[in-house]
Order: sequence, then structure tokens, then C-alpha cells
Amino acid sequence: MVNDQLKKYTWTVLREYILIFLALCPFALMVNWVFVPHNVVGGGLTGICSIIYYATQGLFPNLFPHYGGALPIWLTTLVINIILLTIAAFTVGWRFCIRTVFGVFSVAFWYRVIPIRQEALIEDPLVACIVGGVLFGLSLGVVMLNNGSSGGTDIIAMIVNKYRDISLGKVMVVCDFVIILSSYFLPVPEAFADRVTDVTDFKIKRIMCGLCMTVSYTAALDWFISRLRQSVQFFIFSSKSAEIATAINKNVNRGVTVLEGKGWYSKQPMEVVTVLARKHESALILHLIQSIDPNAFVSYANVSGVFGQGFDVIKK
Repeated sequence: MVNDQLKKYTWTVLREYILIFLALCPFALMVNWVFVPHNVVGGGLTGICSIIYYATQGLFPNLFPHYGGALPIWLTTLVINIILLTIAAFTVGWRFCIRTVFGVFSVAFWYRVIPIRQEALIEDPLVACIVGGVLFGLSLGVVMLNNGSSGGTDIIAMIVNKYRDISLGKVMVVCDFVIILSSYFLPVPEAFADRVTDVTDFKIKRIMCGLCMTVSYTAALDWFISRLRQSVQFFIFSSKSAEIATAINKNVNRGVTVLEGKGWYSKQPMEVVTVLARKHESALILHLIQSIDPNAFVSYANVSGVFGQGFDVIKK
């Protein structure tokens, strides 16, 4: 029994690490094939590293000839994250850092092996930022659902939250806006020089594209996580409660609790089956109830959060 539980836990952890690693591939792909070719600066550490990449063009021709002599994003991502993780290990705690370290090295690996395109994958910059932002957010959603992290500003948010009563969301929003707005001070890259007639207009458009990318990736991330994590609660009143409970437990693999109740009108005892499940499992549960007792009285509602075995973990 213990060995089976250990095998199940080991496979679960291994699967999470594999999904984190694979999900960070399209994450890096959007940066190197969409955002960088359009000279867009987004939020987070990706935005900081993009600014460094744009600002150092031509400064290190011998060291990084394949990146136009600029400090590559994979290198600055790795260095900055290592510094932040070292600080976090002494402030937030080393447990937070384990999967983040894996995420940091994974995203640096994908930045390194995926070449930066000279021409963007999507030609129109605004469409590129919206579509790229959505894919960016979905990739990050897979990482977060598997308890992973790509590092960056979420580490800063955790450190600030440790010592100040400021929510993680507020810290990350402030960081994103400061990073995006600071792109105004970047010079126009040589690749865009022949196409730019108004420098101020180009810089404002770059900021607007960065904001569009950030909004689209945040919306996609929130939608993806809330969609997959949304849970439902069932209260099932039936004379065949034992059969229904057994069927749900066996076929849906969800825990079932049977409560002792009493119908106040009939004054008869009644067993109430209660179930908490993921929303995508609700159709199967309803089908099982209908097949066993078509006359069952069922209450079905969405719940905002479920924590415990089989659901989410209460985070400190």
C-alpha cells in the first residue's frame, strides 16, 4: 500500500515537472518569434530582459555575435533569477524556490535553443501582441496549475509581501507598468530606423503594444486557471443514496459524504449525498444520478474554491 502511494506520488511529481518544462517552450517561443522581432516590451522579468537586450545591441559583438552583440535574453533571465532566488531563499524560504529553480533553468534553456526571428511570426504588431499574449498566458497557466513558476517578478512580489501588507497582485501590476513605461527611453533600433518617421509616435506605439500584450496574457491566464480549477458542489436527496454514492466514488473517483437528514414535511429520515468535484466532471455525475434514480432531488452549484486532497492546496 505504501509502495503504491509512493509510486503514485512520484509519477504525479514527475508529470508536473514534464508539463512545466514543455509548457515553457511556447512561452519562450512567443518572446523570440513574436515580441522581440516587433521590439515590444512586456511586463515581468521577460520585459526587463528584453529592455537589456534592446539597450545593449552592438555592445558585445565578439561575445554574442548571433544576438547582434547584445546580452541575450536567456543569459540575463538566468542571472537575474539566480540573484532573486538567492534573496528569496533567505527571506521567503527554500521550499518556494525548488520548482522555481527548475522553471528558471527550463525557460532559460528554451530561450537559448529557440533562435530569435528577424521577421515576426505575425506581421501586424497589435495582432501579434494580442495573439502572442494569449498563448503566453496559456503557457504560464499550465506552469502554474502544475505548481511551477518561471521566476521573475513573482519572486519580487513574494519578497515584498513577506515584509509589507501589499497583495502579490498589486506588486506585480506595479512592476509590469513600470517596466513597460520605461521602454519609452529605449532608442529606435536600427532595423526599424528606415520605417520610423516619428520617434515619439513609435515609442508610444511600443508602449501600447506592451500594455495590450500584458492585458491579453493576464486575461488568458485568469480564464485558463479559473476554467480548469472551477469546482461544483452537489447535494443529492434520494432513497437510493447508497447506490449513488458508490457509483460516484467508483466511476468519478471522487470522495462522497453521506449526511443524515430528515424531511420536515414527511418527518421521514433521509440520507443526503454531498459531493465536491471539478466542473468538467459534473455531466458524468448527473448522468449517474439519472441512471440510478430519475426522481432524485439534486442541488448543483459552483463554488469559488475547494482545498484539500484532489483539489487545490492552501498556500502559505
